[in-house]
Amino acid sequence: MKKTYDTTQFRKDLETLNLQLSENQIDQFLSYYELLVEWNEFMNLTAITEYSEVMKKHFIDSLSLIKVCKPTGNVIDVGTGAGFPGLPLKIAFPDLNVTLLDSLNKRVNFLNEVIEKLGLKNIEAVHGRAEDYARQPLHREKYDICVSRAVANMSTLCEYCLPFVKKSGLFISYKSEKITEEMEKANKAITILGGSVKKQEEFYLPDTDIFRNLVVIKKIENTSKKYPRKAGLPAKEPLY
Repeated sequence: MKKTYDTTQFRKDLETLNLQLSENQIDQFLSYYELLVEWNEFMNLTAITEYSEVMKKHFIDSLSLIKVCKPTGNVIDVGTGAGFPGLPLKIAFPDLNVTLLDSLNKRVNFLNEVIEKLGLKNIEAVHGRAEDYARQPLHREKYDICVSRAVANMSTLCEYCLPFVKKSGLFISYKSEKITEEMEKANKAITILGGSVKKQEEFYLPDTDIFRNLVVIKKIENTSKKYPRKAGLPAKEPLY
């Protein structure tokens, strides 16, 4: 017998984002949660496994992108890990074409399982490093939106992510702290890579004191073919 979950809080949190999901979409989130917990028992996907916390700190957090833009077109999630934010965005906005990129094959296997079990179309999980994939013609400057919740400084993240974004597209970085100093350091990298900071949206997750920060960077020029540099360099030697 399938376990039943109280979705009251989740629905309330969705309302704060002005999102309305069908019962099927809610069920997809619950199935995603169950798969996450099941796989997490034998591989490290997340430190957060309690139902209410996953719903808020992973799912609602991922969907908070709606505060800065309504996602459309082709979206790539760089360093997706257990699928955040790309998979929740795909569930909530089924018309998106989504690529989930991660450097660990075990996580890609998990993502493929979720995609198959949830019956999602026009979404793929790929195994590789951002520095390599961003040089491939199939992926370079082909995306309307690049998202990332990966933990790295903004200069490094921009070098990973901006090469994927087409001109006039967006790179949106999910941060969990105020990053004034980090942004000042990143300005040079953003300019070199063809970007311009459009806005920062600071907020708290609904009914919590958990701070979040969405940094929106618009692609205004094509990225020089020099970038990204070879694997490892963007993290070791950020473009300050």
